[in-house]
Amino acid sequence: MKLTLGPVLFNWPTPMWVDFYARIADEAPVDRVVIGEVVCSKRSPFRTNAVVDVIERLERAGKEVVLAALALPTLKREVAEVADLVGSGRLIEINDMTALAAVAGSPYIVGPLVNVYNEEALAELESLGATTITLPPELPQASIEILGAGKSTADLEVFAFGRAPLAISARCYHARAHGLAKDGCKYVCEHDLDGLHVETLDGQSFLAVNGVQTLASGLTVLGQEIPELETAGVLRLRLSPHTCDMVAVTNAYRDAVDGRLPPAELVARIKALELPAAIVNGYFHASPGAAFVG
Repeated sequence: MKLTLGPVLFNWPTPMWVDFYARIADEAPVDRVVIGEVVCSKRSPFRTNAVVDVIERLERAGKEVVLAALALPTLKREVAEVADLVGSGRLIEINDMTALAAVAGSPYIVGPLVNVYNEEALAELESLGATTITLPPELPQASIEILGAGKSTADLEVFAFGRAPLAISARCYHARAHGLAKDGCKYVCEHDLDGLHVETLDGQSFLAVNGVQTLASGLTVLGQEIPELETAGVLRLRLSPHTCDMVAVTNAYRDAVDGRLPPAELVARIKALELPAAIVNGYFHASPGAAFVG
């Protein structure tokens, strides 16, 4: 089983973003790193001068680098940026079905924001060139097993760590929370490096907001479930970056998938870190997503 580090979904300051990937290149035992702006194209210009150096450093360290496309391109400029990625010579991860036109005829990867809920959708994406398909994080074990039992030519990947990405909207919740319009947001999302925590009126954890993106409040950790995932035919696990020690996270998962750490003990190792939210795994067990099934 291989490990994929997903893209940074949050608006981290560029120096922090660069330092993060430098450490990933030097210390994290992951096989693949997905890099690029998925949530909001307004963030991209801040990293334009740093992206090339970051990619080169990751590749020198032996990591496969995949370029992520925007999840909800609406402007002509955004659509053109997705098309431009194809000319890079690297694998592209699509996070919106409109990107299929750009990657047609080339191998590509499907991100977790594309809804792949059944065998027909899986087969269609494979026929169009998908080599890895990251399943939506809300799928339960039974659905994963059904998809894994088919004659899949693409690697199946499961979201195994991080706040689960649930939806993208044309509205910017972060800006609205600060009394700002989307076009004049002042990039307030940079103040919440793991997303803005949202509670219900009675104070219960509910969701997290990241600009135009909605995420789960809890931190998905699939550790004890690794044997079941392997049996189901899952070949890759996706770890989503957060401000906690991601090198420690990747080491824990590497030890678990390589047999040096019992999967049941992986959760304990993760819990020992300074995490931005409580650990959950409810979706996999067909329970409420905010639940943790021990």
